[in-house]
Amino acid sequence: MNPSPEPTPDGPVTPDGPVTPDAPDGSQEPVPPDGPDAPDGRTLARIAPGTGPDCPDRPRILRVAGPLVEIVCPPTVAMHDLVVLGAARLPGEVVAIRGDTATVEAYEYTGGLAPGHPAEPQGRPLSVRLAPDLLGGVFDGLLRPLAGVGDLLTAGGSTTGEPDRRTRPFRPCVAEGARVGAGDVLGEIGAGVPLRLLVPPDVWGEVSWVAAAGDHPSEVVLAVVGGREVRMEQSWPVRRPRPVARRLPADAPLNTGQRAVDLLFPVARGSTVAVPGGFGTGKTMLLQQIAKWCDADVIVYVGCGERGNEMADVIEELERLTDPRTGGRLAERTVTIANTSNMPMMAREAGVHTGATVAEYFRDMGLDVVLIADSTSRWAEALREFASRMGELPAEEGYPAGLASQLAAFYERAAAVRTLGGATGSVTVIGAVSPPGGDRTEPVTAHTERFVRCLWSLDRDLAYARHYPAVSWSESFSRDAAALAAAHARAGDAGWAKRRGRVARQLAEADRLADLVELVGITALPPRERINVLAGRLLREAAIQQNALSPADAFSAPEKTAALVQAVVTVVDRCLELVDSGIPADAVEAVDFGPLLRARERAGPAETAPVTAARDAVLARLREAA
Repeated sequence: MNPSPEPTPDGPVTPDGPVTPDAPDGSQEPVPPDGPDAPDGRTLARIAPGTGPDCPDRPRILRVAGPLVEIVCPPTVAMHDLVVLGAARLPGEVVAIRGDTATVEAYEYTGGLAPGHPAEPQGRPLSVRLAPDLLGGVFDGLLRPLAGVGDLLTAGGSTTGEPDRRTRPFRPCVAEGARVGAGDVLGEIGAGVPLRLLVPPDVWGEVSWVAAAGDHPSEVVLAVVGGREVRMEQSWPVRRPRPVARRLPADAPLNTGQRAVDLLFPVARGSTVAVPGGFGTGKTMLLQQIAKWCDADVIVYVGCGERGNEMADVIEELERLTDPRTGGRLAERTVTIANTSNMPMMAREAGVHTGATVAEYFRDMGLDVVLIADSTSRWAEALREFASRMGELPAEEGYPAGLASQLAAFYERAAAVRTLGGATGSVTVIGAVSPPGGDRTEPVTAHTERFVRCLWSLDRDLAYARHYPAVSWSESFSRDAAALAAAHARAGDAGWAKRRGRVARQLAEADRLADLVELVGITALPPRERINVLAGRLLREAAIQQNALSPADAFSAPEKTAALVQAVVTVVDRCLELVDSGIPADAVEAVDFGPLLRARERAGPAETAPVTAARDAVLARLREAA
């Protein structure tokens, strides 16, 4: 058997197939490309008789108020169904149904829409096209390709680009006649990130045909399983999590290359993180560094309501950087979803769910994926604006009453899982939060803290002191630390938990003494407490602080982080021994600690020898002071 099907139609959202305009009842009947069933399992129904173009009850627009559009709808319309509006066929989603009137959330600028214009329910939920060629691409919130990226991302014409139609190498892993189930591997795709062709979740049975090894585009049939054609590309509703066999404990560390995070507030693969911080505290810089350097297989970066020129800078830098894991461009394992502040507001609302769907697609291949959302506050603002237009009763600060449920549903899509095919994969969600004025009691921040496992709170004072990353060690937490301590011990680093505890205690003690120093001065403190103040400074400047613009210090491997911390702790312990033996604290404080402070930039990302040499140089100077 060697089928030669027609390519699947493409579009901004899941294609609705050819249209038959001359049905017996005068209606238009979308014919799905893959059979009579919608992606959510419902059977697509013909538009009811009596709703043809000459009927006053045909689907049409009744009212337009910004992104809110009310339409007359047939009884077959369901919640979250896709609707195209007007002659421009603007995409929208049904969010409320009252009698024969449906409220649609439009995902494009609605200028020019008017009452009486046509509305076409598509009989299926809002879905996106998933394929290996998403890697390296830049898309809007509905996963439509953005072309012609320059210094500023704009809406409109840039969303009309065609998907990447380059061929990819395919190597079959099953033979004709084999029986397979949902999630089983049919073949391997590409040569960089280890991608796989999987049996779709709703397909199983005998492999009656499989394509030969070679280069193929995404839209061609590569296998026939149980009578169903399987391609590289598929569609999936953005609001429905993809199925898994079971969830697993999140107990493997995600190394971000940022010492303040990996040492003090580590995150596990499949866990959740919130990064709250006021304006100018470095949220975007920290998330960009994690996107560049963390050891995930795939990065999904969702720019939600951020400035367009910032997103353009991120994309250009990803294009320039070399991936240390594959040797190719870092962008080749990144999917960028850009819904900037000057693009349609409500596409932000769909954008975070689109990002989660893309992350789950690659997770099902047995990959570890990091989903970065910058920022969830802009997403919540879109929810607030639309809820206000719908006339919902506002909750705290005008946000909708369902804000907590929406946040929980988003972060719940993070998990380490056993896939349907038996592989292990994970989605780690890192969401930035932008509280107005840095007020962490506002609703988005307060609700988010309830649902995440880790909190990296950014401190304004640290940021303005040019301390990067400005992660506050007094206001942040990690609920994954205990599980990850056991993971480090199993990997041979039994001292990880001890180092972390020592650093946390030393920083807390230094912060406590800083208040006393402001009141009475450093010379009024006992010698040991003066050394503890010195220890806090050495830890901050020699071990925790990083230079995001330095090739040697932008990324720190676990061995370099451990060496820096151990070097500082060794020097601090020696200082305490000296003052306990009667050496004046002034003499110890006068020692030049410069070699230790400069070691982080003189040592490469994974080097430890320069750190050891700097430690020994400082210890020698302390012996001279004694």
